[in-house]
Amino acid sequence: MQKAARRPRSTARPPGRPREFDMDTALDRAVRVFRERGYHATSIGDLTAAMRLATGSVYKAFRDKHAVFLAAFERYTTLRQQQTSNAAARGANGRERLRNVLLSYVEHSRGSEGRRGCLVVGSAVELSAVDPVVGARVNAQLKTNENFIAGLIREGLADGSIPRHVDVEDTARLMICITQGLRVVGKARLPLDGERLVDVAMKLLA
Repeated sequence: MQKAARRPRSTARPPGRPREFDMDTALDRAVRVFRERGYHATSIGDLTAAMRLATGSVYKAFRDKHAVFLAAFERYTTLRQQQTSNAAARGANGRERLRNVLLSYVEHSRGSEGRRGCLVVGSAVELSAVDPVVGARVNAQLKTNENFIAGLIREGLADGSIPRHVDVEDTARLMICITQGLRVVGKARLPLDGERLVDVAMKLLA
């Protein structure tokens, strides 16, 4: 009697259970809550409501509120860096690129977007002194921003749109003070004539 042919064993593992939510969308919603309320005033309940997730799903994906915050911070800074890079790319030379970056900060410091505040600035004020993990990330992000601006100044020096006497490092540090100050003014809902302030800031490159 002929034996039935044995079926080959499948070596592929069954697919894991797919995540039931989109991570980026959930983090974008968490970012908004943290920007508006800050870290300490935000509860897990606030996050689950905003992210539209069950409490168990949040803990399974992130472990605790601190982990949610770190993921949200990473998401926020990644998107903001892309927005800043896109603004700079519209300039024809180093000077124009830097001006566009400053105008981008003005735009994000106005209206409802400005009132939500900057997660980096908010974290620097609320957490940097007491949370070394967040403090390190804030410092790294500010340094990244400063290096980006310094690069634009160097471009301007190379293409002649910025005078050679302009000091790269000191000017970049002052520009960071200006950009972060714009976000504070926007959060505080103070009147902001951004274009005029940008014109004043650009005189540093005269």
